This record gives sequence, C-alpha cells and structure tokens, in this order.
Amino acid sequence: MTLRMEAFLDRVAERGEYANRQEADRAARVVLALLGAHLVGEVRAQLAARLSDGFALILLSPLQATEPLSPERFVRATAAWIEGATEQTAAWDVSAVLSTVADAAGDDLMSKILLQLPPGYDLLFGHPQPN
Repeated sequence: MTLRMEAFLDRVAERGEYANRQEADRAARVVLALLGAHLVGEVRAQLAARLSDGFALILLSPLQATEPLSPERFVRATAAWIEGATEQTAAWDVSAVLSTVADAAGDDLMSKILLQLPPGYDLLFGHPQPN
C-alpha cells in the first residue's frame, strides 16, 4: 500500500507539530534523501514503492553515502541541510519523518531496513529493538 504524499505530510506535520505542511515537506525531503543514501537494493526499492512518487524519487536519488552515518551523525547531517536547524530541531524532524516512514514500511520491511543501518536507528524510527 502506497502512502499518498498528502497523508504522509499530514502525519509528519502532526508528529513534528509543524506550523504548516511546507515545514513538514522540507523535513521529509531532507530526511528521505539522507535515508535513501544509506539503503541499497531491494530494501530501498520496496520502501520507495510504499511512498508517493515524489518521495520515492527522493529516496531513490543516486546519492550514496560513502560511509554509514551513526544515528547522531545522521541527525547532525539533517541539521546541516535544513536552514536554521539545530541538532535538537533536527532530531525532532528526523523522528517525525522516520516514524512516519516506519508506519508506511510495516514491521517486516522495517526489520530489513534496520539491518542495513548502524545500531541505534531503531530509536530514530520509533521502533526500539530488544537487545
């Protein structure tokens, strides 16, 4: 099931407590671009298939991370890409977007996504994993 862009942005806006959909869209675009750079192969394609076309294209952009970012560096990178953001606001942005991504992905795909990411991303997605 594909999550329509409007529905995705409404959830991000609600979770991020943004003043408008444009703020949610800005956060979603940055976080999805960074996430897409960390995912490969079938997992990336399956997640893209569950997002609207616009967000799927961002996720599938040819940008590839040279090294996997730790969750802390992922948040810092998000802050660097969003004008006026701090690490605290970026952590909020990442959480709002990735928890919505987790809802769109479902449990099986989320397990595969987390296998491709460094430890600690489960918390960013709002899906803490047992140790």
